[in-house]
Amino acid sequence: MTNALIVVDVQQGFEDSLFGPRNNLQCEDNIRALLAHWRAAERPIVLVRHDSLSPDSPLAPGQPGNDFKPGVDGPHDLLVTKNTNSAFYGTPDLHEWLSTNGVTTVTICGITTDHCCSTTARMADNLGYAVDFVLDATHTHDRTDSAGQTVSADEVARINGASLAGEFARVISTAEALAVTP
Repeated sequence: MTNALIVVDVQQGFEDSLFGPRNNLQCEDNIRALLAHWRAAERPIVLVRHDSLSPDSPLAPGQPGNDFKPGVDGPHDLLVTKNTNSAFYGTPDLHEWLSTNGVTTVTICGITTDHCCSTTARMADNLGYAVDFVLDATHTHDRTDSAGQTVSADEVARINGASLAGEFARVISTAEALAVTP
């Protein structure tokens, strides 16, 4: 069993006020701990970067917000760029790379819990991978529901974790992910 760490969209632009209040201020520290663990074990690491097609987006190529946050862009095995919410619709082909390299399990962390991380986890499960979703190594932002009510980022994350658990992924903590050699 080969376990690849997939680090989704940990980019400077997600600190932009455009996205609103966020949760889990320990997210980036947890991601850096996962990266250090995978690097020490010499296991595959995939970095995913969202390259927005909107030139006004902080995530557009050429904008400072497109850059990875400090401590993320170190040694890695694959960089996937995408402009959708799934790492499996990026370039190069993530599924092909994982299959070619004998990866059977993926551990997912990054930004945001309910968009790109969740979508990547669901697709990974649908493609036959075992999925570990490290909930405390993700963060999201407050959302507005269809009635115009604010849903806190903490609640969005909790509900998304519950939605993934058992059906699409094993939802775990950073401590649980670090407790085993990937």
